[in-house]
Amino acid sequence: MQAAQGERLEVLLSAQQIASRIQNLGKRITLDYQNKPLILIGILKGSFIFLADLVRYIDLPISVDFMALSSYGSSTKSSGVVRIIKDLDHSIEGHHVLVVEDIVDTGLTLNYIYGHVKSRGALSVKICSLLDKPDRRQVAVPLHYKGFEIPDEFVVGYGLDVGERYRNLPDVCKLVRTDA
Repeated sequence: MQAAQGERLEVLLSAQQIASRIQNLGKRITLDYQNKPLILIGILKGSFIFLADLVRYIDLPISVDFMALSSYGSSTKSSGVVRIIKDLDHSIEGHHVLVVEDIVDTGLTLNYIYGHVKSRGALSVKICSLLDKPDRRQVAVPLHYKGFEIPDEFVVGYGLDVGERYRNLPDVCKLVRTDA
């Protein structure tokens, strides 16, 4: 895919690297949740591609639900105030929950999600993220399943976007501004 004017894309993680890691994560999750009622909660919009690929490698009966949150408003930096835009459609009480996120950076939003989901009667709550940016962490969050640790770079592709662009890239790419 061609980058927008004033931008350049540099592949950070190839589609092949991502697919291999997701297959391994799916196998681990399958082993960890044998004979346990499991619900995966995808955090919209960024996690939808990761979640779709991940569930194909989980060899268990599962349920899937979604949440959408906002902590940015119209800004490019998190306000730290989290707003639920779309809540769960089904009860998670009496189930084990795996929250599936695209990227963990500051931890502010994920910390809110973790506490919110835990308060709703789940037997357990764990977090699975494709990407982890530990250098940006402001709040410690328990990250149980991690795809890749990445440097503090702005990334797009494989569900991640900038202004709704680049979600459909098969790779995770560093976005470089060339007009600055």
